[in-house]
This record gives sequence, C-alpha cells and structure tokens, in this order.
Amino acid sequence: QVQLVESGGGLVQPGGSLRLSCAASGFTFSTSLMSWVRQAPGKGLEWVADISGGGATRYVDSVKGRFTISRDNAKSTLYLEINSLKPEDTAVYYCAVGWRYNWKRSSSTGTQVTVSS
Repeated sequence: QVQLVESGGGLVQPGGSLRLSCAASGFTFSTSLMSWVRQAPGKGLEWVADISGGGATRYVDSVKGRFTISRDNAKSTLYLEINSLKPEDTAVYYCAVGWRYNWKRSSSTGTQVTVSS
C-alpha cells in the first residue's frame, strides 16, 4: 500500500523559506516519478514540480527559480525547498506518485504552508 507522509510546513513571513519532506513507502520509490502538488484555500489541486528517478526536474512557471524539488532514493524521501515565499504560495502541499499530467496522491493530510506577515 502506497504511503506518503508530508512534513515541514509552517507559518512564515513573505520572503521566507521552508523545506518540505515526504516519506514514502509501499512502492519502489527509487524508480518512480514523484511530484509535489498543492491546494490553495478555495482552489483545486495544482501540480507544482516533478522529478524522475534519475533527478530530472520540471516546475510550474509560477515557482521556477524559487522552488527546488529533490530526492534521496536511499531514504525513500522526497523534498521541496521553497524560497522567496509569497502569500500566494499559501496552500496545503502534498507529494504524489507520478508526473505533471498523471499523478496520484495518498490519503495523507499534507503539510500546511502559510505565508503571512
């Protein structure tokens, strides 16, 4: 059974940084495409970034240059480094198995990121 557990969110001021983590289990993480997706208040889920097993990355335009997705295959852990945070980055962040146009998240609650002064 696929399990994805996100952590690392919090309340930060605009311009701040956070590092999100996602502990994965129940599938072959090292060869799986992985994504981060987010859901802002009152909005639908939005794909943010993905990474291949070999480390190739892609990002939605709104986060390019500010977010960095990475992975540690030995630890079955996915990361999202988020810098220069903006209020519009406020959302619940989830990790998911898959890529930009075909991903699936688990039943986890995600991790809340709130950007506010």
